[in-house]
Amino acid sequence: MSEPRPIIMAITGASGAPYGVRLLQALVQAERTVSLLVSGHGLRLIQTETSLASMDGLRAHIGAAAWDRRVTVYDDADRGAGPASGSHRASAMVVCPCSMGTLAAIAAGTSRSLVERAADVTLKERRPLVLVTRETPLSSIHLENMLRVTQAGAVVMPASPGFYHRPTRIEELVDFVVARVLDHLGVATELGPRWEEMAEG
Repeated sequence: MSEPRPIIMAITGASGAPYGVRLLQALVQAERTVSLLVSGHGLRLIQTETSLASMDGLRAHIGAAAWDRRVTVYDDADRGAGPASGSHRASAMVVCPCSMGTLAAIAAGTSRSLVERAADVTLKERRPLVLVTRETPLSSIHLENMLRVTQAGAVVMPASPGFYHRPTRIEELVDFVVARVLDHLGVATELGPRWEEMAEG
């Protein structure tokens, strides 16, 4: 059985870094290969919202051996890197969290960074693109950009955890959102109970 193609994952500067860190951890645990892009603002939010102070800290948190086997990091400033090309054999892309600035750039096709270019390529190649937005309230500009990328083929998935599973820890709220993202990426997960399991209970 052939190895699944890599998933391109981007972390940008919207509040919600724990979602990105947990998603990366879940993808590696599922033995998926990840092409990782972290914007400068994304790294700043990781440092602000988690106990991780650097990319080395993120690597240690994920597990050095698994990281070295599964994760390839690309410089967001390098618009000539592999994910910038349609020939880069990715299966899908996810931006988690996705800032409103990144959303706007993707909607306009500006491609000023590797994150933006990779998303543009994902759309043109008709591959799944999941944007985990994290902003409130939303302006009409935000909503128009969400409509525009949705019409182009992306899935806009606001980081809106449910409560029917009666979470008691922040980690359960994070896992709820990450599980939904994994579903849309086609990655099997057992991070939390599904609605039908709660209904049966």
